[in-house]
Amino acid sequence: MTGFTNRLQSVFQENASCQNAGAMQKYMKDNFPFLGIKTDLRRALLKQVWQEHKDEVSQHPRKLAKQLYALPQREYHYCTIEILLKELKKKYRKEDITLIEFMLVKHSWWDSVDVLAKYMLGDYLKQYPDETHMVIQRFSDSENMWLNRSAILFQLGYKKTTDMHILFSECLKHKHSKEFFIQKAIGWALREYGKTNPEAVRDFVNGAGLKPLSEREALKNL
Repeated sequence: MTGFTNRLQSVFQENASCQNAGAMQKYMKDNFPFLGIKTDLRRALLKQVWQEHKDEVSQHPRKLAKQLYALPQREYHYCTIEILLKELKKKYRKEDITLIEFMLVKHSWWDSVDVLAKYMLGDYLKQYPDETHMVIQRFSDSENMWLNRSAILFQLGYKKTTDMHILFSECLKHKHSKEFFIQKAIGWALREYGKTNPEAVRDFVNGAGLKPLSEREALKNL
């Protein structure tokens, strides 16, 4: 472990709360252990330790990400994502898709996957648009449901630059899925694009034969 990781663990242990941890674990369906550090405090503590080890973090963000993501408690996973979003923004390397995929499939749940899909995968593919078709096809064809969800959601922040063909074809490809998180993702992605192109979304939904949950979510604000 590095100086940054050791210091963060030490500070987090000092601020852990068993009472908070129980409630937080329950909210996340007991998928992960928690230290019980609520968001505002966690961010304040991370900021403090980050400042103390600024050079280490800026020089080795990927290495730190692997160390923090290896820890079981959920707070460390949130910190990993926040560090990478800041340190890698517009500075992705082509091989970072391996790191993004690793984080999408490890410790997977909606709270991490949705941020990673929109902000990391989405920004990575803006920086390397020629990789989009290959990456999204691979994620979409995967047996991992969270990679499928990411392939549907990665354009959430794209607005007018959304590739409508990719969005609609992903929705059609997964429309028969019985997975709640896939049905919900289809509706969410369409609803978001509907803010930019309501007519196209309405026409698509009317002819797509989506599951009721997807359709309801897609048309919620139209």
